[in-house]
Amino acid sequence: MLTDYFPILVFLGVGIGMGLVLLAAGGILGPRNPSDEKNSAYECGFEAFEDSRMKFDVRFYLIAILFIIFDLEIAFLFPWAVALDTIGMTGLVAMGIFLLILVIGFIYEWKKGALEWE
Repeated sequence: MLTDYFPILVFLGVGIGMGLVLLAAGGILGPRNPSDEKNSAYECGFEAFEDSRMKFDVRFYLIAILFIIFDLEIAFLFPWAVALDTIGMTGLVAMGIFLLILVIGFIYEWKKGALEWE
């Protein structure tokens, strides 16, 4: 029974070990030149401790929404690719229609200039 889980344990061990080694190497070898600009909190493009009613650019939310849309596309593609041999031509056509709708949306966003940051 343990032999079934041994490759998973080895994979986890190598992954955790590699992560710890890289973190230690970055802490030891990485440059240290902090400044006020680098230490400031950055979340959404404007200072966090100003008036909450100030105007800000909507493009931050637009980029986030575009990321979510295309991230969901990938989340639907993985299970579809795994089950493609069982769902057959119906699944292929359904995913083709789904991807076509997303591509049309992407082209629309591109033409409207939503991906241009100026």
